[in-house]
Amino acid sequence: MLNVLRPAMTRLMSPLGRFLARHGVTPNMITAAGTLGTVASSLWFYPHGQLVAGSLVITFFVLADLLDGILARMTRGSTWGAFLDSTLDRVADAGVFSGLVIYLVLDGQHVLALGGLLCLVGGAVVSYAKARAEGLGMTANVGIAERGERLLVVLVVAFLDGLGVPYVLAVGLWGLAVASVITVGQRMHVVYKQAVEHDAR
Repeated sequence: MLNVLRPAMTRLMSPLGRFLARHGVTPNMITAAGTLGTVASSLWFYPHGQLVAGSLVITFFVLADLLDGILARMTRGSTWGAFLDSTLDRVADAGVFSGLVIYLVLDGQHVLALGGLLCLVGGAVVSYAKARAEGLGMTANVGIAERGERLLVVLVVAFLDGLGVPYVLAVGLWGLAVASVITVGQRMHVVYKQAVEHDAR
C-alpha cells in the first residue's frame, strides 16, 4: 500500500534531501536521528498517555526513514549505511510498540497489552524471515503487513484512541497481530517454494 505513495513522497522530499546533502548531512546521520527521536518520543509520550501528541511526533521522526533513502541515492549510500538502516528500523519499531505496551499495562489494559506484545514479536519475525531469506539467496518480499503498513496502522489507531474513538486501538492491535502471523506464513510459503526448487537442481 505504502509503495504506491512512495514515489510521490520521494518527489515531495527530494528538495529537502538535496539541501541536506549540500550541507554535509549524511544518510547515516538521518537514520540515527530518526531512530533516536522515534524511540525517545515513543517511550515518553505513550507511557504518559499522550497518544495524540506522541503519534504526531513519532510520525515526524518516522518520515526520516524515507528521507535517509533519498539522501542515500543522492550521495551513493554505503553498504554499512544499508545495514545500519535495516538494524535501526528494528530498534525504532521496538520503541513504538514497547511504549504502547507500557501505556496499556499502566492503564490496566493487560489483555490489550498482550496484543501489543504479539504485534512487537510478530513484526520482528516478519522482518527476520525476509532477512534470513535474503541471506540464503532467496526473496521474501510478500505479505499484507510489511513494516510501513504496521507503523501506519499503529500510529493511526493510537492517534484515534487518544481522540476518544472507542475500540479502535483494540481492533487495530489485534488485527495487526493476526496480519503479522499471516505475513510470516506468506513469507515462509514463498521461501519454501524457492528452497524446494533450489534443492531439486
